[in-house]
Amino acid sequence: MEEIYQALVRIVGAAYVSRDPEERFIYARDPGTMEPCEPDLVVMPNSTEEVRQIVLLANQMRIPVVPMGGGLVLSGLTRPLKGGMVLDMKRMNRILEVDEMSRSVLVEAGASQGMLQAYLKKHHPGLKHSIPDAPPIATIAGNVLIHGSGHLSATGGFHSDMLNGMEVVLPTGEIAKIGSCATSPYWFSRAPLPDLAGLFIGWHGTTGIATKLAIKLYPDRPLGDVGIFVMEDPELVPGVIHRLAGVAVAEDILAFMANAPAWLRGFQLVNVKYGAETGEELRLKRDLLRESVRTYIDEKVGGFMPLPPEMKQRFLEEPQTTLAVFADTREGGGFEYVGAIMPIALFPEAYRKGLEIAERHGVECATGARIVGLGHCMMFFYGYAFNRADPSDVKLAQEALEATNAAVLEMGGIPWKAEAPAQKQIIEKMDPNTFALMNRLRGVLDPNGIMNPGNWEAD
Repeated sequence: MEEIYQALVRIVGAAYVSRDPEERFIYARDPGTMEPCEPDLVVMPNSTEEVRQIVLLANQMRIPVVPMGGGLVLSGLTRPLKGGMVLDMKRMNRILEVDEMSRSVLVEAGASQGMLQAYLKKHHPGLKHSIPDAPPIATIAGNVLIHGSGHLSATGGFHSDMLNGMEVVLPTGEIAKIGSCATSPYWFSRAPLPDLAGLFIGWHGTTGIATKLAIKLYPDRPLGDVGIFVMEDPELVPGVIHRLAGVAVAEDILAFMANAPAWLRGFQLVNVKYGAETGEELRLKRDLLRESVRTYIDEKVGGFMPLPPEMKQRFLEEPQTTLAVFADTREGGGFEYVGAIMPIALFPEAYRKGLEIAERHGVECATGARIVGLGHCMMFFYGYAFNRADPSDVKLAQEALEATNAAVLEMGGIPWKAEAPAQKQIIEKMDPNTFALMNRLRGVLDPNGIMNPGNWEAD
């Protein structure tokens, strides 16, 4: 390890590599329930070339490499399960180029959501990107690479769908460009070339290290509004979502259920956000949305809730700070959730399963669903807050999460950004030929098995 440490010092400088126990402690964990796993070293590169040299060293010394963005994935995907080094990308945080006409931006992999949001507001106020409900330090690359979703998911789909191209350091040290940037100076699309981005998205850092990404931007309209459709019967929710999404004017649709304040208990709420250039356009979109669910309103089984200006402003926030309030409901700073990707038709069953699991395990659970595309699917989330300082509380949350993952798979959904135990649950359900293909691809890309080992492994 001394030889590896000195080699890393030569690559990035002494200030950006550490083996100190306090830093290894910090990089061993995230806010979720997974047990800590300490790295042997932490290194912070500042360029693609430095990443390349680190990967070549790791191959030579057969030491695991775990790439990390903001470290906020919650399900422990950046824990070094087999030791080695954590490659912290935060120094590579430059916003390289904005193409106003094509509505795209090129960033380094360590650029955070908050940095890009602030940069666009200052320099390109007519543009915005799809912001996840995460702290501002969460990275753009991290959210793209785990198929994340955000406040424009009803418009653009998953964040991985908004990826135009990427630069990747392969596990053997080569630098590859994915998308139009492979043959053109412009990062405008992944089409029409063979789409190799799938070799890196959803793989939890086991196939390569993204160093640059180009993502789509969207109009930041000067006017915005939100409507909240309320109903009591969860069986009605899929139909309501189907109709609201089908109008194709919503930027974001988020269904949620809350037990506090008490008067909200038992209600299903569907939050629909949209923007416009003029007041007339805003009213037209409001009327289109209202007419799409007219049947439910006329039958008096649902309706739009009046919102005072202060409350409306809160629901227009990007990201939503109210989610952070729930994450902090218990002392100790622990929070994790299962995000289940599934058809919207499964909403009633997913909702009932969440209530059952919370009651059976004696835990607090917040549930909801972000709609992706025109109701093409949803990310149904089950959130559990816990006291990290109380081992019994952590254990309860772990048991609830495991039960939730099992219930999601039984329903026909797939847990999103799954922790290592949940990955094994997924593999058990997966077509064996699919898993065999995944292993063959990893063997080709990473012949020495250095990239975040312990993830996407059956045992």
